[in-house]
Amino acid sequence: MARRLPPPTLDDAPLAPGLYVVATPIGNLRDITLRALDVLAAADLVLAEDTRVTGKLLSAYGLSARLERYDEHGAERTRPLALRALGEGKRVALVSDAGTPLVSDPGYRIVRQAAAEGHPVFPIPGASALLAGLSAAGLPSDRFLFAGFPPPKSAARRSFLDELAPIRATLVFFEGGSRLAASLLDMAAVFGPREGAVCRELTKLYETIVRGSLPDLAADPRFEAPRGELVILVGPGRETEASATDVDTALIDALQRLRPADAAAEVAKALGLSRREVYQRAMQIRAGR
Repeated sequence: MARRLPPPTLDDAPLAPGLYVVATPIGNLRDITLRALDVLAAADLVLAEDTRVTGKLLSAYGLSARLERYDEHGAERTRPLALRALGEGKRVALVSDAGTPLVSDPGYRIVRQAAAEGHPVFPIPGASALLAGLSAAGLPSDRFLFAGFPPPKSAARRSFLDELAPIRATLVFFEGGSRLAASLLDMAAVFGPREGAVCRELTKLYETIVRGSLPDLAADPRFEAPRGELVILVGPGRETEASATDVDTALIDALQRLRPADAAAEVAKALGLSRREVYQRAMQIRAGR
């Protein structure tokens, strides 16, 4: 039988009307903040990605609330109801199944519309898989780009990754366990031997953070089909941008051995550049321009 957590000591101060964007735990139930519990205890309406998941969280802390489904399927039905409640001066909380709302979910639409109608929007910060992974990966964190979920098919995924290759920042992705191995293979092919990290079960009992080069991570048997969603982080490419002369020199050498597409792939990987742009230059060199 699961151990029931003790009810928190809640703040008795009245909660102002408005929309509250509330972060919830990504794994460990104790990752929720006291302020988040205050809001969930006092909210007139809680918009939940999955009412069953949020119901379990509320039950663990001895709370109850009116729950309405708010996900990509139920948002169009629920949004008018929530906006009407805000118009009546009520307190509405928005939560996702885990972590901070609006990170890879459709919540921004209700935030945008609520703000446009003049309703206060209050951020209630807390757990985030994105920031948890970044904090423990050991990769540069002064500049990072959250790129969400890569496309599910390899060709689209490689094109998507190719556009990100020139960005001089740590890249952060979410990925499902069933596609992790394929995504790591494509990342190794597009980004080359950059440093990376894979984070799974963050803040849970079997939390695992594996660091290494992308080829090594792609070959790790632990990532063949893990359960759940994971965070993948990819370190930035070269510190200095390759010059046009560097690109041409490398391409001229590669074109003596390889077809233009293969030469472009080799040079793009070595210099941390967009394969598409390098291929265009390879075709220009081949045409004598």
